[in-house]
Amino acid sequence: MHMRFLLYNICYGTHGNQRKLPVLGLLGRTHTHLHEITQFIKTHNPDVVGLVEVDSGSYRSGRKSQVELMADELGHFHAYCSKYAANSRWQRIPVYNKQGNAFLAKDTIHGEKFHYFERGMKKLVIELELEKVTFFLVHLALSYKARQAQILHLYNMIKETHRPYIVAGDFNAFMGEDEIRLLMSASGLKNADKDLQPSYPSRNPRRHLDFILHSPEIRVTEFQMPQVQLSDHLPLILDFEVDSE
Repeated sequence: MHMRFLLYNICYGTHGNQRKLPVLGLLGRTHTHLHEITQFIKTHNPDVVGLVEVDSGSYRSGRKSQVELMADELGHFHAYCSKYAANSRWQRIPVYNKQGNAFLAKDTIHGEKFHYFERGMKKLVIELELEKVTFFLVHLALSYKARQAQILHLYNMIKETHRPYIVAGDFNAFMGEDEIRLLMSASGLKNADKDLQPSYPSRNPRRHLDFILHSPEIRVTEFQMPQVQLSDHLPLILDFEVDSE
């Protein structure tokens, strides 16, 4: 089975504003720029999209869910959750309580689970089950110590998976692949990007923050990182086949 997965930290669709107002850009309205991002995704025709940093309906997105708008435009199913746990103080702060991560999928979603790490400000892991493959979407902590605790928790989570799977997201790994080498070694996960290309910032990439990792049953047929500046991160695109055995 051939599939295409697109991972994108879209910065809440605010990057168009940030280029004009670097400090206040995150507070600007986003609908027009979000359409540009959606059109970019549409041209690449992915089966599954992992979205990091999406707005579920604050004033900056016109009180509309960016996930629902994108899903409608693409004709995809979707799964969304806030990246802050229900009891987090961030849930009581406007705008922050509308920030999360999401999946979009062409085909029917067979199952979805929302996990939360014990450590860190951003705690969410979305687990998405499709017919042949399971996806995990993460956005790890900025703090090194919290991030390492999250990676250990993530390992304990994924080792229970007994089918082909992909772990992807913004790992905030400021030391690059070195930070996740133990996770990869213990789990057997492989980095889809053999060339270790930096993904941040999009205008002049220097840091390896975004990763797509996959289990051995998944065979990579192509990996690309389009040089577009619709967000402060570059998108990652993986074409793969799933070993039916």
